[in-house]
Amino acid sequence: MRTRSTRTFAAAALLAAGALTLTACGSGDDSGKPVAVVSEEVASDKAATVLDQPFEKPDLVLTDTHGKKYDLRKETAGRPTLIYFGYTHCPDVCPLTMNNLAVAKKSLPKAEQDELRVVFVTTDPDRDTPEELGSWLRGIDPQFIGLTGDFSTIQAGARTLGIAIEPTTKDKNGKLVSVHGTQVVAFSPKTDEGYVVYGEDATVDDYTKDLPKLIEGQNP
Repeated sequence: MRTRSTRTFAAAALLAAGALTLTACGSGDDSGKPVAVVSEEVASDKAATVLDQPFEKPDLVLTDTHGKKYDLRKETAGRPTLIYFGYTHCPDVCPLTMNNLAVAKKSLPKAEQDELRVVFVTTDPDRDTPEELGSWLRGIDPQFIGLTGDFSTIQAGARTLGIAIEPTTKDKNGKLVSVHGTQVVAFSPKTDEGYVVYGEDATVDDYTKDLPKLIEGQNP
């Protein structure tokens, strides 16, 4: 079984790493590592990275799955919040990550499930309409929040969390792929700051163990 530990790391280092490491979900090109891997020193088998310089919550106003304006800071203020950037046509990392979160969330008492906000921001807004996002997320967890909007706005918001994303392009086989970082960033209900980062290797067990603490704004 994987040995799990928590390590502190400066947010600035994550921002710097974000420009260097990306992954294309389902592209068939696994030569690179996801942006969630901060450096070779921070091994990819560490589930949680506790930041000693937390991120500010992105100042994003986008469109939710009901076609309504969604002000991320306003709507999630004072609530434990997990944010992930991905896209619905991703065949691997994105659905796995969201399903892991959904399964872990179901282990919480109902009141805590209702308090938690899991926000999925698309990196492929041209294809991920509000309807598309809504249909996809309902199959995972109806309480999950899906957001879409202008790509440049989404890209800028992701960048503030050290998550690099690129416009959707065709790979060598002509398949549309969205290249993006794979972090899940947890925001404290006490400070509204992003203080914990998970990489794509985080498991259901990792989230199940950590969610009760994250909901209280504690370190996992």
